Amino acid sequence: MEMSDAARAVAAAMSVAASLGLPVGDAVVLHNSNKLAVRLTPCDVFARIAHAGQEVARFEVELAGRLAEGGWPVCPLEPRADPRVYVRDGFAVTLWTYYEPAARHVPPADYAKALERLHAGMREVDVAGPRFTDRIAYAEGIVADPERSPELADADRVFLGGRLAGLRRAIEDRGAAEQLLHGEPHPGNVLSTDNGPLFIDFETCCRGPVEFDLAHVPEAVRERYPGLDQGLLDECRELVLAMVAAWRWDRGDRFPNGRRFGEALLLALRDGPPWPTLDTLNERLNGR
Repeated sequence: MEMSDAARAVAAAMSVAASLGLPVGDAVVLHNSNKLAVRLTPCDVFARIAHAGQEVARFEVELAGRLAEGGWPVCPLEPRADPRVYVRDGFAVTLWTYYEPAARHVPPADYAKALERLHAGMREVDVAGPRFTDRIAYAEGIVADPERSPELADADRVFLGGRLAGLRRAIEDRGAAEQLLHGEPHPGNVLSTDNGPLFIDFETCCRGPVEFDLAHVPEAVRERYPGLDQGLLDECRELVLAMVAAWRWDRGDRFPNGRRFGEALLLALRDGPPWPTLDTLNERLNGR
């Protein structure tokens, strides 16, 4: 989110909290991309803010509420507020329970078990949602339109577009069972809490094979998740690399060092298998 919009977005979230009787005097920005993540204090509320008109926010609130009611591993909505989307000054605000960051990462075994439980919960609630192919189509749209991706070289445009189309066909041809998925259960969307790992950010929920979700997690987590189709997982990992590469070349992308990451993703795709996980690529770029 642009800095000029971010200041207004923070003010909107503080206004919503104050209108609900929650004590709020300050806000700390935790993350800024297409949405703004903010900690409101002293009420200790986690607010997510986006430009109004994104219907996915309502879907996210409904789904998270149903999963939390079932005891599945998700971050719950703020209990002192009605579970809905609040619209203020052109922004959609949702309020969630805030958890202090843990001093350690989520152990792989706990991460895998929590994701397995989340998938079980999503099969139980079984709400309607977009298919994973919609996300491929969105990436294809970025690649196909030079106005949306003006810095993407022509050769890379042809290569990436072909890879996205080919992987869509290959995965669909497998005819694997599909269910509701988180969509992006990477480490940045997992909280380590006293109640165990909890998942956040359900705006990317979609229907597809569980291997699509597992393509976003570290290798040590994947190794502890039972019953996967390794061939399908490899194709989904390649697909995730290709989709994220497309998003990084979107002219409106706000991902930190996005172009550099986009170049690394294209290089990984050209290098071929074994396909690196996203966290591995991040570590390489950050020199860890």
